[in-house]
Amino acid sequence: MRIVSLVPSSTETLLALGGNVVACTRFCEQPDLRHVGGTKNPDVAAIIALRPDLVVMDREENRLEDHDRLVAAGVRVVVSDVRSVADAIALVGELTDIVGAPPAVFERFQAQFEELPVTRERRSAFVPIWRRPWMSIGPGTYGASLLDRLGIDLVTDDAADPYPTLELEEVAALDPDLVLVPSEPYDFREPHLAELAAALPNAMLHPIDGRDLFWWGFRTPSAIARLLEITRSP
Repeated sequence: MRIVSLVPSSTETLLALGGNVVACTRFCEQPDLRHVGGTKNPDVAAIIALRPDLVVMDREENRLEDHDRLVAAGVRVVVSDVRSVADAIALVGELTDIVGAPPAVFERFQAQFEELPVTRERRSAFVPIWRRPWMSIGPGTYGASLLDRLGIDLVTDDAADPYPTLELEEVAALDPDLVLVPSEPYDFREPHLAELAAALPNAMLHPIDGRDLFWWGFRTPSAIARLLEITRSP
C-alpha cells in the first residue's frame, strides 16, 4: 500500500508500524521521504500524481478544501480527529489494521501504557504555545488529555476556546505550579523564558519537547514517560 501522510504524528506512527509511506509534509521531520508541501498547503497535484492507495489527513492539521480535492480525484482519504490519549490509542489500532502490521505490534503498544506509573498528585500548569498574543491550550485538546494523564491540570481548563488567549497578568492570578514551555509551535527563546519566569515567579518553569506534548500516536507512551520525568524534577 502506497501511503501519503499529511500529518507529522501519523507519518511517525505509520513508519513505526512498517507502513510504505511514499511522501509526507516538510514538517514531518523525515528528510529521506519525498515532501509534498506543508500541512496547510500541500501540493495536491503532486500527491495525485504519486497514485497513492491512501492519503492520511487530520481534522485540525489539514484543510477541508485539500481533502475535497483529493476525494474528487478518486483518492482514498482517512481523516483522524485526535483530541485525547484514548483517541491516539484508537488511531494507532486503526493504522495498524490499515498497513497490515501484526496485531502483536499494537498489543505491545497498549502494554506500554499499563507499565507507566500512575500519578496521584495533582498540580496545575500554564502551557504557552504562542506569544503576542499569549496563547495556551484548553480543554478538548490532546495536549490537555496527555497532561491529565500526568496528574497536571491546566489553569485554562475552564476556557471556552480550545486555544485561549490571555495576558500573563491573568496567568499569574491563576497561580500555576508549573510553566511547561514546548519547543513548538512557537520558537520560544531565552528572553521569552526570562519573561515568563519574571511574570510567574512562583511557578517551576520547564522547557519541553513540543513533539512529546502535541505529536500523538506511536510516541505517546514514551512521551508520557519523558514528561513524567521532567515534571517530577525540582
